[in-house]
Amino acid sequence: MFKPTFRAGGLGALLLGGALAHSAAPLPLSAVAPPSRQFGLPFAGVPGPDTWLLGQGYGNTTGSYRQRRSTYGNLQGIHAGLDFSAPCGTPVRAIGDGRVAEVDGTHGSPPHNVVIDHAGNLSSLYGHLRVRSSVRVGQQVRRGQVIGESGDSQFTCVSAPHLHLELRDRSHQRFFNPVPYIAADWDTLALAGGFGRGYEYDLDQPRRWQTPDTQPGALRGGPLLNEFRRPWPPAPGGAR
Repeated sequence: MFKPTFRAGGLGALLLGGALAHSAAPLPLSAVAPPSRQFGLPFAGVPGPDTWLLGQGYGNTTGSYRQRRSTYGNLQGIHAGLDFSAPCGTPVRAIGDGRVAEVDGTHGSPPHNVVIDHAGNLSSLYGHLRVRSSVRVGQQVRRGQVIGESGDSQFTCVSAPHLHLELRDRSHQRFFNPVPYIAADWDTLALAGGFGRGYEYDLDQPRRWQTPDTQPGALRGGPLLNEFRRPWPPAPGGAR
């Protein structure tokens, strides 16, 4: 059994560097396919402590709230993907049919990553892969096809073994909640998890953004979405 942990330093530097590289205009929302559970999960088999689990959800997680001005400051303060805890080397599968747009490109997460373009101006990112993927840019892939191996954001296969999965518009400026796009038993998956798996409460609007399927989309470089006057749990040191 493995126990993922999280450290933000390397990821924060990556997001800052990535922000400088992304200058395309966001696509209008009307040009992007709406969610209809058209994608699958990035792993085969059943979840479990020795296979894979949902480690951190998308959106206004307690973990992202604590780092909303640093690691996630360029993503409007939210965790803009899904973290699936998995042992290094677990086969990672394409969530849908598409064309490989990047292998270890500028829009990814280290040490290795893949971006696949899908119909409807959507792109999926698979970050923290263990080794460089064998797929090639321009290659057509099918849903469920193995496109890499899960790795560790800290490069150790001990510190933080997980896959970071994002769903973006093709300009890489808009980030979408993958949950309504992916056909899965999210109620069950959300029962287990690790760092930051709960959602931060805004006590002025306590019902907002408290379920996996109601998390907000994000725009790269937009203003913070979660500058709460009365957050719960309180930020360390009492800072909002």
